[in-house]
Amino acid sequence: MTPEEFKAMQKSVRKAKRIATEKAGEMHDLVEDRLPAAFEEIPKLAQETYDACLAWSKAEADFNDIQNKLSLGYKE
Repeated sequence: MTPEEFKAMQKSVRKAKRIATEKAGEMHDLVEDRLPAAFEEIPKLAQETYDACLAWSKAEADFNDIQNKLSLGYKE
């Protein structure tokens, strides 16, 4: 993996985390400010939040795996 690829992967993980955090914030705002009136928004927003968190989790795990391999001297 080139240094550029590593940086791109790191940037991708940060972006995925930002998106997951934004979705979690939207969920928080729904709960704090708009429930119970906006209860019909829960399923869609919950799925979007779950998907964003899942994407971040996978990206983070992949990045950590690569980082560990690189620290052990593994080259792709």
